[in-house]
Amino acid sequence: MPPIEGTRRATAWRLEGERRLPGEERLAEERPVALVYNGISHAVMLASPLDLEDFALGFSLSEGIINSADDLLDFEEQGEEQVEDGVAPVGITLQLRVTLRCFMRLKERRRTLAGRTGCGLCGTESLAEAVRPVRRAVPAVRVEATALQRAMDALDAAQRLQRATGATHAAGWFDLDGRLCLAREDVGRHNALDKVIGAAVRAGRDPAQAFVAVTSRASYEMVYKTAQAGVGLLAAISAPTALAVQTAEAAGLVLAGFVRQGRVTVYAGAERVSSAG
Repeated sequence: MPPIEGTRRATAWRLEGERRLPGEERLAEERPVALVYNGISHAVMLASPLDLEDFALGFSLSEGIINSADDLLDFEEQGEEQVEDGVAPVGITLQLRVTLRCFMRLKERRRTLAGRTGCGLCGTESLAEAVRPVRRAVPAVRVEATALQRAMDALDAAQRLQRATGATHAAGWFDLDGRLCLAREDVGRHNALDKVIGAAVRAGRDPAQAFVAVTSRASYEMVYKTAQAGVGLLAAISAPTALAVQTAEAAGLVLAGFVRQGRVTVYAGAERVSSAG
């Protein structure tokens, strides 16, 4: 079994009726990743240890910590061992240096965001911070439903970690014809989205000529991050939440769910998705 970055081998037993079959499985790696801004720890996430520079930039942008890539002045990745109860997971610290203006703004609203892989809001200090208004005006993109279907098929084919482990999500950055430009994977759906946003910004991709697709449900925060990135459409393989739809409508963002098996359900901005093609 050749090595695949971001995975670890493990022995497991498969039970089929009365048979017990030993075998080797691949597990997706999941590590604590701390984001430290100008020397102050801001968030600790559980994430796949891949594409962490993309993650740092995408998280910083989608959380409104910085306004543009130019505000992130320096990036350094540091590994550290954390031993507890005989287990030694490798923690990773991302040391980020941002402009003084962005750092002062961060200090004013700093909050602890511990382990948002599941809910996305753990550690939020107030209800006002839990649901934040979308501040960016998103472009009024227009696409054909077939482009969304084509995009999700391409994203499925790009999921190397998911095929190996069955334990990760993916996010893809597409042109308006549904052609895959970039894809990123992670154990956390929010992390995968942050990574692809960061990768697209680093590659100089124009958000006004793109949409994002994700292999998960569309929560409020997935919509929020997409809008913060200046992207006008989010397509999800599963359903959106009610708050996600309300946020998409408020932002003018097209929100499509259940994009799979020849089906597309548009929950916001339906007038900008054509059934022709």
